[in-house]
Amino acid sequence: MRASDLAVTYPTVTMQTPAIEAARVLAGGDLPGLIVVDEAGKPIVVLPGTQVLRLAVPLYIQDDPPLARVVDEATADVFVRELDGRTVQECLPNKPNEPPVVDLRATALQMSALMARTHSPLVAVTHPDGTLAGVVTIHALMDRILSEDT
Repeated sequence: MRASDLAVTYPTVTMQTPAIEAARVLAGGDLPGLIVVDEAGKPIVVLPGTQVLRLAVPLYIQDDPPLARVVDEATADVFVRELDGRTVQECLPNKPNEPPVVDLRATALQMSALMARTHSPLVAVTHPDGTLAGVVTIHALMDRILSEDT
């Protein structure tokens, strides 16, 4: 089984995409993360949903989790407004990890190892010119691996 067998069309964002829009794409598609592409459509990095959430949750709450219990419910329900005016680029860690990108010929083992090494819930699959061909999610990969095992 190769990446070309599992890759599917997947939403992308750019560094300049508003973070709130990225959050809506994540939520609307029930996605584990998004692929960030450059102007040429080449994948740069995977933006896990947890990174978007990290930017939405105020830092003082992240640093002192018991504070989340004392915030009233009305305020707690609208914390995502923290994303207003921010971009995808601001959601990314300061030191980006190895980008989880493979070519169309990558095997299931190669994709699994890359996901494990990069802690990424998906890998970008690229055409020979480096543009995005599709995405393989951990769910699709595990489903395929487990179905072949039985």
